[in-house]
Amino acid sequence: MSRTPSDPPSSTDAIVVGGGIIGLVTAWRAAQRGLSVAVVDPDPGGGAAQVAAGMLAAVTELHYGEQTLLALNVASARRYPDFVAELSEAAGQDLGYRACGTLAVALDADDRAHLRELHALQTKSGLQSEWLSGRDCRRLEPMLAPGVRGGLRVDGDHQIDPRRLASALVTACERAGVIFHRTWAERLRVIRDRARGVTLAGGNSQAFGSGGGTELDAGQVVLAAGSRSGQLAGVPDEVLPPVRPVKGQVLRLTVPKRYAPFLSRTVRAVVRGGNLYLVPRVNGELVVGATSEELGWDTTVTAGGVYELLRDAHELVPGITELPLTETRAGLRPGSPDNAPLLGPTTLPGLHLATGHYRNGVLLTPVTGDAMAHVLATGELPEEARPFSPRRFGALASVEQPA
Repeated sequence: MSRTPSDPPSSTDAIVVGGGIIGLVTAWRAAQRGLSVAVVDPDPGGGAAQVAAGMLAAVTELHYGEQTLLALNVASARRYPDFVAELSEAAGQDLGYRACGTLAVALDADDRAHLRELHALQTKSGLQSEWLSGRDCRRLEPMLAPGVRGGLRVDGDHQIDPRRLASALVTACERAGVIFHRTWAERLRVIRDRARGVTLAGGNSQAFGSGGGTELDAGQVVLAAGSRSGQLAGVPDEVLPPVRPVKGQVLRLTVPKRYAPFLSRTVRAVVRGGNLYLVPRVNGELVVGATSEELGWDTTVTAGGVYELLRDAHELVPGITELPLTETRAGLRPGSPDNAPLLGPTTLPGLHLATGHYRNGVLLTPVTGDAMAHVLATGELPEEARPFSPRRFGALASVEQPA
């Protein structure tokens, strides 16, 4: 049953700081286990989900040295069909999930050699991918440039619309009884060497009106604020998550009906050393991204970023310059020192982390929700998530404060 603003609880079993998809799925899954849960965020469902492309690319996102992360990515990808079915029913919303596959292509000899090496690594790792000639790639996707030299067909790498995913998670949380405090968390409350809740900043709160200075009590706290997870005051330095913001600029175009189908699946490539992807939605939207910029907290959309994305996309799919450009956005990925998430208990009793997902936040949503709900309910992190304990970094250092 949903609580009203006049009927707030004095305490909850868990508080989740951050209402992005990671915080929301944690809250939803924990509520399903019978825990009373509150989410603190001024804009639940906003943040990086509004910018992300939604590729579920466990195979094509494989990188050397990340085989441990691969196992978690694959486990989460396998859960997606059932996860989507359950969440769609719980929220009464379509999530834009497409099992359309991915095609990674090479535009020159160097890229072709790189893809060959990636294919060998995928095969060695037990993953399914098929090497195609340039002609075969163009047969699958006729809009590709004539100069495409070869590619990898990965039918198991799918996609989802992150905006719909975030919206559905908000609704599912509300229906499961999760309480939303629509304001910032100002400080972690630590009592007798244990995390015991948060102090709210000023702003609108569904449960407490203005929320300024309100203290919320909880048995456990989950810090899931994306790239800002290292910014909460009151968190001891030794458990502060070492996450940093990595800027990404993304474009959205519209495919007019006369051009449909423009692309039938996600298309990826490395152009001039940068990763490029084109993600076609069933509603005619085409997402093009993304830059990767270490620029702190800047989220400015720049002419240079837009130009580079359109230039590289045109080289890959020449017809793209005829499409209407409908949106330009920039967001911040939560990067970690090893590009892998931080999941589970810290050395401060009562404080857990669910952050640092970097480029895999959407992909890792199902497995993160399951792992965090399990640790909140039982006190133990599931086996598959244990390699990603925050404790692997030892004493954690603070990160740059936002301007």
